[in-house]
Amino acid sequence: MRRRVLPRPPEGTHASGFDSNLPLPARFNSTSCSTEEAAALERELLEDYRFGRQQLVELCGHASAVAVTKVFPLPALSRKQRTVLVVCGPEQNGAVGLVCARHLRVFVQLINDAYGLVVDAVLGPGVEPCEVGGPCTRALATLKLLSIPLVSLDIPSGWDAETGGGDGEDGLRPDVLVSLAAPKLCAGRFSGRHHFVAGRFVPDDVRRKFALRLPGYMGTDCVAAL
Repeated sequence: MRRRVLPRPPEGTHASGFDSNLPLPARFNSTSCSTEEAAALERELLEDYRFGRQQLVELCGHASAVAVTKVFPLPALSRKQRTVLVVCGPEQNGAVGLVCARHLRVFVQLINDAYGLVVDAVLGPGVEPCEVGGPCTRALATLKLLSIPLVSLDIPSGWDAETGGGDGEDGLRPDVLVSLAAPKLCAGRFSGRHHFVAGRFVPDDVRRKFALRLPGYMGTDCVAAL
């Protein structure tokens, strides 16, 4: 199958439709981004920088697994509970969760019957529980009752990506949040123990365009603690 090469946009514009000569909203100059801004950033990677969508899923899933093992290294898990349950939804966040699970299997040899922690990859930004039906709703209801650590990918499932919405007595309260590419605005309401950003794949030009003030990555790490 031949790869279709997109024509380059006129000078001063980007393939994503942005005029690079126009000032960006002030909110881009921050460590977090709205749902609209996150979608624009993803378009930039897909269109201008020719990332493949599956490539982004692989990068995010691998970095998410690295973040999990930084907080929960194998020696820290009980010998009777060295398995991890990764709960995946039907959208892109679920695909990232599947990649995360594959890498965790390689990293920590998950072979026992019990679970030592759970990774929430059910719903991503902009996806409401009512939109995906019963299975996801039941999964979220179970995750709310957990007594073992919970790690959420990108946003805690059921939260509004900008306001946080679901953060309360009835919402998920993860111990660890792994923001993909850049923290979403709702991350400001995250009160868990650890917050990581997994976005070393974002080119410097894109970071400067969106004025993202992200932390530096140490050595060859693909995640950074916030």
